[in-house]
Amino acid sequence: MKLLKLLPLCIALLWGSVQAQNLSVATGGTGGVYYPMGGGLAAVLSKKVPGMSATAEVTGGSVDNLNLIGTGKPYIGFSMADAAKDAQTGQGKFSGKKVDLNTLLVLYPNRMHIVTTEASGIKTMQDLKGKRVSTGSPGSATEVMAFRVIEAAGLDKDKDMKRERLGVAESVNAVKDRKIDAFFWVGGLPTAAVTDLANTPGTKIVMIDHSKEVDAMNKKYGNLYFKDVIPKTTYKGMDKDNNVISVANILVTSSKMSEKEAYDIVKAVFDNKIDLVRSHFEYINVTPEGQKAASTPVPFHPGALKYFKEKNIKVN
Repeated sequence: MKLLKLLPLCIALLWGSVQAQNLSVATGGTGGVYYPMGGGLAAVLSKKVPGMSATAEVTGGSVDNLNLIGTGKPYIGFSMADAAKDAQTGQGKFSGKKVDLNTLLVLYPNRMHIVTTEASGIKTMQDLKGKRVSTGSPGSATEVMAFRVIEAAGLDKDKDMKRERLGVAESVNAVKDRKIDAFFWVGGLPTAAVTDLANTPGTKIVMIDHSKEVDAMNKKYGNLYFKDVIPKTTYKGMDKDNNVISVANILVTSSKMSEKEAYDIVKAVFDNKIDLVRSHFEYINVTPEGQKAASTPVPFHPGALKYFKEKNIKVN
C-alpha cells in the first residue's frame, strides 16, 4: 500500500526529469562582450530556474546566433537589432530564409568601434582608403554594420580598402603584428580585446569618429541607429571622447518558445541582476525602463510581455 501511495510522486519526479529544459545560449567570440555575458546568463538560468540547464556557446556573433535559432533547436541568442530585423524579414545575409523571432529583453547599446593606432596615420573615415582593414568576422553583425558605415561615408568596402574578416581578438593580434591597419568592432564597454590593445606597451590607440553617418544609415535601413559616445576614460590612450554610432542589443529566441520558458528567463534576469553584473558590467544597462517596443524591430515574446505586465513595465 505504501508503494502505491509513493507511485504518483515517483511518476511526477520522473516526468520532471524528462521535461528538463536544456537550453543553449548563443554568444559571440571570446574577445567580445556577448561571450562573458552569455556565460553569466547560462550560469544564472541553470542555478535559478528549476529544471533548466543552460550552456553558453561560442559563435561568430549575431548572424550565427540568429541562424542557430532558425534551426529550431532550443536556443536563445544575443543579437544587434539591425541583424535581427534582417533575419525576421529575410533580407541581407538572411535573403530567402526568414527566422521567426521574438525579443526577450532589450539589453544595452552596442557601440561601433573603429580602432587604429597612432602609427597608422589614420585619423578619419576617409583615411581608410588604401588601408588594410578588418570589418568583422563572417558570422557577425559587426560586418553588417561596418558595411553600412563604410557605405554611408561614401567609401567602397571592396575597392577602397584591402578587407579582412576577423573577429575582435584576431583583429587586435593582427594590428599588433602590423598585418592590418584598422578594424571595425561593435560591442559593449569595455571590450576586453580593445582594452588589451590599448594596454600594449608602445601602442597608442586612435578611435575614429563616425557619428555623422547616422542619418544616411537610418534613411536607408530604418531608424535602428543613434549617435552615441565612447568616453575617453574607456580605453587607455584615448585623447578625447569618441563620437560613434550605436544600435540596441537584444536577447532573442524562436517565436515557438513556450510562454512559461520565456517568462522564466526574463524573470531570472531581473531577479539576479547583481550576479549578472559580476559577469559583465553591461548588465547594469538592462533595466525595466529600457524595455521599449521602439528599441527593437522584433516583437516581444508573449512570455516577456506577461512578466512586464505583472511588474507594470510599459513597453509602448
